[in-house]
Amino acid sequence: MIPNTPKKKRTIKFSMYWMYAVILVCLAGLFYLDDNSVTKEVSYSDFEKYVESGGVNKIVVFSKKSQAEGFLTDSLSRKLFHETQLHVDGKGMASARVITDIPSADKLQDKIDQWKAQGVFEGEVSYERESDFFSILWTFGPVLLLIGFWIFFMRKMSGRDGGGGPGGVFSVGKSKAQIFDKDGPVKVTFKDVAGLSEAKTEIAEIVEFLKNPQRYTDLGGKIPKGALLVGPPGTGKTLLAKAVAGEANVPFFSMSGSDFVEMFVGVGASRVRDLFRQAKEKAPCIVFIDEIDAVGRARGKNPNMGANDERENTLNQLLTEMDGFGTNSGVIILAATNRADILDKALLRAGRFDRQIYVELPDLNDRVAVFNVHLRRIKTDSTVDVDLLARQTPGFSGADIANVCNEAALIAARHNKKAVDRQDFIDAVDRIIGGLEKRTKITTDEEKHSIAVHEAGHATVSWHLQYASPLIKVTIVPRGKALGAAWYLPEERQITPTQALLDEICATLGGRAAEELFLGRISTGAANDLERVTKQAYAMVVYYGMSPNMPNLSYYDSTGQDYGFSKPYSNERAKLIDEEVSRIIAEQYERAKAILTQYAKGHNELAEVLIKREVIFTEDVELIFGKRQWASRSDEILAAKNFTTSSMKSLPQGEDTEKKEESPELPPLPPEASDSTVEVNVDEAVTEDKNFENKEENDASK
Repeated sequence: MIPNTPKKKRTIKFSMYWMYAVILVCLAGLFYLDDNSVTKEVSYSDFEKYVESGGVNKIVVFSKKSQAEGFLTDSLSRKLFHETQLHVDGKGMASARVITDIPSADKLQDKIDQWKAQGVFEGEVSYERESDFFSILWTFGPVLLLIGFWIFFMRKMSGRDGGGGPGGVFSVGKSKAQIFDKDGPVKVTFKDVAGLSEAKTEIAEIVEFLKNPQRYTDLGGKIPKGALLVGPPGTGKTLLAKAVAGEANVPFFSMSGSDFVEMFVGVGASRVRDLFRQAKEKAPCIVFIDEIDAVGRARGKNPNMGANDERENTLNQLLTEMDGFGTNSGVIILAATNRADILDKALLRAGRFDRQIYVELPDLNDRVAVFNVHLRRIKTDSTVDVDLLARQTPGFSGADIANVCNEAALIAARHNKKAVDRQDFIDAVDRIIGGLEKRTKITTDEEKHSIAVHEAGHATVSWHLQYASPLIKVTIVPRGKALGAAWYLPEERQITPTQALLDEICATLGGRAAEELFLGRISTGAANDLERVTKQAYAMVVYYGMSPNMPNLSYYDSTGQDYGFSKPYSNERAKLIDEEVSRIIAEQYERAKAILTQYAKGHNELAEVLIKREVIFTEDVELIFGKRQWASRSDEILAAKNFTTSSMKSLPQGEDTEKKEESPELPPLPPEASDSTVEVNVDEAVTEDKNFENKEENDASK
């Protein structure tokens, strides 16, 4: 039996289309009620002359207004009115009238009887008694209509008529938070959040606080008042909050930080008060503020000539509501941001946000779990290897992995496949990182040879360095903005030794060194390579203290405040920094040339294969140089996590499980020292070549 549910009260919603309809009706009425005639007011004596001359064929007497209206003949109409003023009716007659004031209806009737007796008027005579109501309506109707519309509009905007209108003029101070009640449909749970085990543990504990507070308060503990989710974009902060809404059996308020501030002064503070008022009424509950940095930026950082700062007023009200004199018992605040460094210190103190939960980029095992979640909705075949996909996407966030899965499905559909296979996923990763292939782009043989020499130089040098990124694939087919592209598998490291940074610089300079050695000239193709190695060498000297002439010094300000317009070192020290950066790059450049000189024969063979086939894989490099002598750190991670080695059999043909998949991950660099996500590999043109390692470093630096 279906329970009787109360029917919702139907409210009439205001729409501007109503006004348009009223205007159209009025215009149509004027059009159809108009008799297409011209009218002229005349004196009573002139009216008598027109009748006696035979120019009037009909008379209408308005006894109530003491007026008479005479319909003129065609000849008199053309005499009194201009030709363009007249409207011809269906009988070919000119429609014109004259109106006059009469002494009385009785006297006019006597005059009409006299005219008929004389034979000067033989037309029709009619009498009309017009009501004063219509005249009053036409006079005051428009004014009354405007007054009524204004009253209705004001009530509508103030929300007093039941229709509400949260965006109205009188309700701008109302909270725009979306309320997910505990009885509402559950769409996202913790099962839909792959990886992030530590973050889910802390979030789940907060949910448990609300479900079973007695368990903690019996021991003297207090329920945390707030938790701040911090992490790079796309890592799943908002998804975690949605999972909390699905798991917690309490009301959930969701609002964006930008929803607090609008053009009106005081609106932000008013919305904060209204949000917490609603939350207190529904306590215990959870309030989620997404992108809180929109209102939580540190105060005093943006002085605006002493004027009132609406954002700071909103922040002050938020601070007061979160932990002021008033109590918010049972209200837990969740907030998300990827700019925790710019938040106000008062917002981060204990008692407001008691916990900061870091939502990091997924590691190898988390990426496997994330892929499994997104592959639920995709039809795949047996060739898809989730472990291999996870190893090929270091530095990818959850949103990036979702994009890879979706792109692979689109590629398979484009080729009319029944299921998505391994090659579709590989193409999807290549598409996202490097862009679409552009085989129609015109390149000369000289340019192709230059690109092949450059790319072979990178592959040769990286193959013979312990910490350099081993390649997966190298191509000279134009892709995106690049005329050449190379894919590597960087290793995921917690710390990076000095030699690893030097090996990366040396491998990056391999393309320029190969051009100088084997072509006898250099080109603009290494422009981005030089930019990357300069930033990396500068970071080694200025941030990591890895220079022997400047040991144990770091000029990086982790607070994000920097040093303003002044440098934290003298001009002499700046000169020494320049010398050290130049020395490091010069030494690694000579080292790259030495390696290329030693393996010149193999480099030339590799370049020739690249020119002929346009694409080379790991097995091609192994046939020329043999297997690499260093084991991959990723294999150790997989073995430690009890991953089966059976999945490794589905690697691309010729690739061995012992090949180097990943390169060292640098510690998070400051923005000035972070590597670019592109690598230039083209002669005579500055283009881009993306690889996994640089993407990971760039994400870490953010």
